[in-house]
Amino acid sequence: MKYYRLGNSGLEVSAMGLGTNSFGKRADQPTSLRIMDEALDNGINFIDTANIYAGTESERIIGQALAGRRHQVVLATKAGLVRGEGPNQRGSSRYHLQHELEESLKRLNTDYIDLYQIHTFDPHTPLEETLRTLDDMVRAGKVRYIGASNYAAWELMKALGISELKGLNRFVSLQISYSLADRTPEQEMVPLCLDQGVGIIPYYPLAGGILSGKYSLTAKIPAHSRADKDPSFNRFINERTVTLGDQVSELAAAHGYTPSSLALAWLMHQPAVSTVIVGATRADQLKENLRSVEIELDATLAEELDRISQSSRYSEPFATYRLP
Repeated sequence: MKYYRLGNSGLEVSAMGLGTNSFGKRADQPTSLRIMDEALDNGINFIDTANIYAGTESERIIGQALAGRRHQVVLATKAGLVRGEGPNQRGSSRYHLQHELEESLKRLNTDYIDLYQIHTFDPHTPLEETLRTLDDMVRAGKVRYIGASNYAAWELMKALGISELKGLNRFVSLQISYSLADRTPEQEMVPLCLDQGVGIIPYYPLAGGILSGKYSLTAKIPAHSRADKDPSFNRFINERTVTLGDQVSELAAAHGYTPSSLALAWLMHQPAVSTVIVGATRADQLKENLRSVEIELDATLAEELDRISQSSRYSEPFATYRLP
């Protein structure tokens, strides 16, 4: 496994991280535990979850999986998206974040979070309130580093400016949708993160499986796939994304790679990217994707991948999650 610093921090994270959105949902508990074992056995140390994944099941399962092994991982979770219908059950107010942190700590069976991330920008809470709350969490020893997710460039830069002005802990990372099918971060976010020393953590690195070549505009949706389990995902399956998936598959076959491992390797070679979180619903799927870490892209192959995905720099973002 290769390890890189998370932004300008001193924290080292595996080039490939484990995304756990499927735990307790598309992967039952025994399967999720096997996936965790496979990840740790192969040197993956970055484990990413959130307080809303599969209700709260993802955090609970991870808490069980890490019993006796907590020291082996950089554990990341998030808060800020909707947790309920009542008041103060969403957003990044001090009230909501402090409550959600305590609940996540219980489910994860730990007394600290390595990377605590704001799941999305909250337009209803002053940024200084959020940042001071996070700073207090770090000073209390319950959080080690803080990160953002689904922020626009101006939102992230404003947060970094407030942290610098007020002497508060600053965001060391940003989670955003980024892949060959969504290169929109390259317009503003990648230059910003390079300039400010913020590590990018891409989610949807395979565009929900589209870049694996599994989807077609004419064939039936594959059983047990994301689109099969979550019909709303079908909005992402269109001529542009499926064609790109086919092109990546052809390139991968010509060079002896799987399309998934090639797409992940491309992302790992992009500036500012610190770790790529990859989900799995089977342990063997995770093991297959680990091949991406060893792929060294030659200039010709990298240029070809850039060429076939160029239109995704100027398309709509593949995904983003915002508060209503």
